[in-house]
Amino acid sequence: MTSQPASTLRARYGEQAASDLEENRRLQRELTERIAVLKQEEELLADILRLAGGSGDTPVLPGQAKDEPDAPKTGDEPHEAKTKGRPRAAKAKAKGEGARRVPKARDRRRAAGTKEGAGARKAKSARPAHGSQPLLGDLLTDLLGGHTEPRLAKELREELMEKHSDRTPTPQVVRNTLENLVAKGQVQRHKQGRSVMYTLTTAEKAPEQPEPQAQNG
Repeated sequence: MTSQPASTLRARYGEQAASDLEENRRLQRELTERIAVLKQEEELLADILRLAGGSGDTPVLPGQAKDEPDAPKTGDEPHEAKTKGRPRAAKAKAKGEGARRVPKARDRRRAAGTKEGAGARKAKSARPAHGSQPLLGDLLTDLLGGHTEPRLAKELREELMEKHSDRTPTPQVVRNTLENLVAKGQVQRHKQGRSVMYTLTTAEKAPEQPEPQAQNG
């Protein structure tokens, strides 16, 4: 009873080992055939490289010339190649900065010119009247000399601008000038209700010239 199971177990192990051995040898034959095929492919590829100009040991990169050296590594680039583009980049940067400075300088000159022009116009307007141009007080006294009735400052201003289109004083300037003439005694102030009117003083009125007498012949 005991020997029968032992012999059966050995028979099973033998069958399993024989099957595994057969599988192993089959795989070896497949690998041997595969290695032979790979060897043939290796020889074929080496022949193609030699025909293409390569040595068969170092593959030639696509698009690389026969005698062209391999591209240097990033860390092995010569210092000259690294610094070659620096002057051009610096020049372009300086050119861009100069182009930005030009509009700024032009704007500053334009603003300065505008300020100078405004200052010149202001100085011109503040410049005293030309010697040949009569003063506002003289014009107002002349206007008052042409009227016998008192006149309002508003009426005198309108008459002044009508007769002298280049003179456009403000109402306040006209009133201040008339009050200055009153203080000098050249003009008299007359108050009628809430209105203030002005007349030329008697002393300022030009005396009437006597008519020449006819000479008896």
